[in-house]
Amino acid sequence: MEVKSLSPNLMVKNVQATVDFYQKTLGFQVLTTVPHAKVENELQWALLQSGPVTLMFQEEENLKEEYPELVSQKPGGGLTLYMAVRDLSAWYEKVKGTAHIIQEPHQTFYGATEFAIQDPNGYILTLSEHSND
Repeated sequence: MEVKSLSPNLMVKNVQATVDFYQKTLGFQVLTTVPHAKVENELQWALLQSGPVTLMFQEEENLKEEYPELVSQKPGGGLTLYMAVRDLSAWYEKVKGTAHIIQEPHQTFYGATEFAIQDPNGYILTLSEHSND
């Protein structure tokens, strides 16, 4: 047995706004989308990719209909995403005018330089570069 891949499916308030953020701010590409079943000209779900990394975004109400166990949950709650990147300083310069930075670049005890941003749904993304990369 093996896990072939793992793609988080994140609950979001607005799929299109989330797609725009991940495209413009972090350079993700859209692989596929699903139109909203109830709201014209809106998305219900999207799959994005950057290199080998994929993320799925699903509209809050739709995801709660699919998984009633999530009814009490809110987008952005309790989940952080850790992104290993190359050229962290270039990433910082790219996002500093468009993303909400919640931690400035800093050294960690485990030999990485990191900073953290928050997406429009409240998810925290830590961008990290190890000194030996």
